[in-house]
Amino acid sequence: MSTYQKLTGFADEIAQDLSVQIESLRKLDMHFVEMRGVDGNNLIYHDDAKVEEIKKRLDDAGIALSAVGSPLGKIGITDPFEKHFEEFKRATEIAHKMGTRNIRMFSFYVPRETDGQGKVWIKDGVKEEVLDRLGKFVDYAKSADVVLLHENEKGIYGEMAKECKELFDALGCANFRGIFDFANFVQAEQNTLEAYELLKEHIDYVHVKDAIWGSGKVVPAGCGDGNVKEILTRMFVNGFHGFLSLEPHLFDFDGFAGLERKPVSIQVEEGKKLTGFEAFSLAREALLKLEIL
Repeated sequence: MSTYQKLTGFADEIAQDLSVQIESLRKLDMHFVEMRGVDGNNLIYHDDAKVEEIKKRLDDAGIALSAVGSPLGKIGITDPFEKHFEEFKRATEIAHKMGTRNIRMFSFYVPRETDGQGKVWIKDGVKEEVLDRLGKFVDYAKSADVVLLHENEKGIYGEMAKECKELFDALGCANFRGIFDFANFVQAEQNTLEAYELLKEHIDYVHVKDAIWGSGKVVPAGCGDGNVKEILTRMFVNGFHGFLSLEPHLFDFDGFAGLERKPVSIQVEEGKKLTGFEAFSLAREALLKLEIL
């Protein structure tokens, strides 16, 4: 079974232990990892000695980083920024030490108001503060020669495609690009086809997970309402050549009972909770079964 040359993923969903992550990726013939958690902490919080150890062990195994899976931007828009900005600067150092320019990040949790009839809006002044903080990130990213990859995520400013587009219209450049996450858009009740058409010029990276409309339940690619196959097909037709990153989030997955769409030939015993490796393997096989790679 062949794999896309730029197939990567969050191996901390298999295990926190680096040895297990490496062993699992090698079993799956994968040569990249998007590193988030490793040996008990997020990569950006490890000291230089630990970072050097991680890099050497990955090098020895023939595995490279596709991106630093940082939590940057995952604080409230009114939370103190100075310490967070220092963590951001440290993340740029670690990206260079690890041999990647890519840093995954977010656009801050923001308060939203509702009229009680379904209309939701963001409070006045919030957008300006988001742009100010992100602008500081982007300016530093230019000087540090890194690429900030903004992930759409429920609860942050860039939850909906329209808001992501506002960020890219204001700050988009070679150092500020987009991650497209199907499941996160579904969970925010954003139509993914509309999101793709609005954001396609800004997307350099993809998180591969799917979800069910309404419940938000995460399922393997092609089993939910994220239009994964159609959008990936459009991406490749339009010349996409970035990383596809497996982010299974199948922690509570117990089979395909009740799912309308089931990938052919993937068998999961009903009622059986998956191990981290089984969930990661299932996510990989579901993507390959879409037959677009």
